[in-house]
Amino acid sequence: MTFVGLAVPQLGALVDVGLIRDYSIRSQELGFDSLWVQEHFLFATDSLSAYPQRSGGTQRSVYESVYSPLETLAAIAAWAPGIGIGTSILVAGYHHPAPLANRLATLAQLSGGRFIAGFGVGWSREEHIAAGVDPSTRGKRLDDFIPALRACWDEDPIRHESPTFDIPDGIMRPKPPQPIPLMAGMWSEAGLRRTARDFDLWNPGGPATSLDDAMATLERINSWRPEGRPPVRMVYRTATESTAGVKLGVDGIGEVIADARRHGIEGVIIDTNFDTSITNASEWLAQLEELAGTLA
Repeated sequence: MTFVGLAVPQLGALVDVGLIRDYSIRSQELGFDSLWVQEHFLFATDSLSAYPQRSGGTQRSVYESVYSPLETLAAIAAWAPGIGIGTSILVAGYHHPAPLANRLATLAQLSGGRFIAGFGVGWSREEHIAAGVDPSTRGKRLDDFIPALRACWDEDPIRHESPTFDIPDGIMRPKPPQPIPLMAGMWSEAGLRRTARDFDLWNPGGPATSLDDAMATLERINSWRPEGRPPVRMVYRTATESTAGVKLGVDGIGEVIADARRHGIEGVIIDTNFDTSITNASEWLAQLEELAGTLA
């Protein structure tokens, strides 16, 4: 059965704690399966980065205000106990694996194990620089990052050595109550091969990627999957209005979900953070009620 999740209101001047809380609680009441966050922390005023053409080529001004992802998920776990939570996605270059492993294991405990951790290499040079990471190393860094993260969730004492990360012998608890599924949000050839090697789920989406195209790419990913590993599954991301200004609306979202169910994919995440028809918190909550009609 295809799950249906929502990206919580997280971006832009309209968002405050009250809206996130009310949206989270009502999402659970309406029967949505999960709530999701993304990660950005700096809107560069003199950017040298090329915002992905797949996402419209120009970064939206809503990125000037972004609630921090993991703290937001911790609050959601308290406000809406029982709903799944996830990151779509965290940028690995903004973190070090050992302290992040402890934070993610804590979220997995707070959510009763209903947590998916999504990662990507990111695109913002400025944010990587602000995080103290050379952006040219972000791909190789992620190659080392995922094994280091998994090592922290292994039996104690843990230890990990790699060209990028050394974790001394030690004890790290709490452990996740069950293995945390890892989800990739990458598109390059190297990123797709990395997805096949290191991840459990793949998180495509956007106006430039139809579900049929995504299914074809997923087949490529699984053709590279190491023997004996279960296939990578897809969590497709869509939006009522994309970063590129493509408007699907609630009716279009319903069609995407129906198509995803026909394909038998793992899940769909619906993002409303870029919807220019929403001008206040009440309209955001009213649209949530309309989106609940897609669950039938």
